[in-house]
Amino acid sequence: MKRTTGIRTATVATVLALATALAGCSSKAKPEGDGGDKGADGVKTGVGVTADKINLGVLTDMTGVYASLGKSVTQAQQLWAKEVNGKGGICGRTVELTVRDHGYDPQKALAGYTELEPDVLGFVQFIGSPFVAALEDRIDGKDKGLVLPQAWSASLLGSEYIRVVGATYDIETINAVDFLLSEKRIKKGDKIGHVYFEGDFGENALAGSKYAAKKAGLTVVEQKIKPTDNDMSAQVAALKKAGVKAIVLSAGPRQAASLVGVAAAGKFNVPVIGNNSTFSPQLLKTQAGPALTKDFYLAASVLPIGSDEPGPAELAKKYAAAYPKDSLDQGVVSGWTTGSLFGAVLEKACADKDLTREGIAKALKSFDAHDTKFGITHNFSDPALPSTRESVIMKPDAKEKGGLKAVREATAADEAEGFTFGG
Repeated sequence: MKRTTGIRTATVATVLALATALAGCSSKAKPEGDGGDKGADGVKTGVGVTADKINLGVLTDMTGVYASLGKSVTQAQQLWAKEVNGKGGICGRTVELTVRDHGYDPQKALAGYTELEPDVLGFVQFIGSPFVAALEDRIDGKDKGLVLPQAWSASLLGSEYIRVVGATYDIETINAVDFLLSEKRIKKGDKIGHVYFEGDFGENALAGSKYAAKKAGLTVVEQKIKPTDNDMSAQVAALKKAGVKAIVLSAGPRQAASLVGVAAAGKFNVPVIGNNSTFSPQLLKTQAGPALTKDFYLAASVLPIGSDEPGPAELAKKYAAAYPKDSLDQGVVSGWTTGSLFGAVLEKACADKDLTREGIAKALKSFDAHDTKFGITHNFSDPALPSTRESVIMKPDAKEKGGLKAVREATAADEAEGFTFGG
């Protein structure tokens, strides 16, 4: 049964209208069904799969609000595909990625999906939870191609074909607030600020901070912003006046730099903790760098790329060799883990002799203890639940590869374990 959080907003409604229009304008004819055809190897195939190729789509942001992360996510996935193909591919087929940059623009994102969908088995990346949410009915209805979004909104839970890899924003935020409480940075009776993007991402994260606040006896002071709002001066002034003791940030790296920079300049010294997409190591070279290393934290469902654990250490070495001029960041980890997950699913589907879209989705549901080698084990057996309720807490450190170090290992707060989606 489909579970939702009831947080769909006008942003999603606008994107949905675009999705409907673009679907009607597609000039490509859909193949009839998704396979049932068997090749010489006895494997059923359908859309996106030929006798020698498996085609996957990548819908990313290389020029918009998440440009730096989108680039590294995509390059990590291209590196993954190159490595896979160098070892003979999967199921006797090479893996090919077709990339489209939507620049975090709704029309470009949905046009990109409409263009690629008829020719790919699924999407190993799709940045932007509002865009993915707007296409959910279409994906679950007639398309049925597996989508691993670079988005963690709880509104995506319940889909057989859109599978969130990691804790959803609400759970991640509950763990973030728990960290501040456990470190005694905030206490019962305090106010905490929450600066968040309008739409699925921010409002799902807000649901988490409100839940955590209610459980801990805190008060949340809200500041809603748009992805195009880069100056956080007004928000910092409002939160300082309200007397908040900490700030949760559910936005992008640009907003993080502005917020901590403005707060530091105004001697507003409170901890700031962000969701997984709020930090980029490039920020450490800006004027906001000192403030970020002082009292900024990040919650995510992976270890930092600079960790000396085998998974991150090996990936950092591979990525630096492949892209020596590019810096390391968490997008590298996120891109690699979703790419390798899709690869593992393809291997399972091949063993099951079913490389159709339905076969891929079925294969993923059998993964009830998938180790990404990056600190967290994921369970994909129930589409109505996130693959984990754990988060790693990290802190910026210019001395570390990727600019982050872990300050708390993967942990699920008691409140996160008890949180009911849609409740």
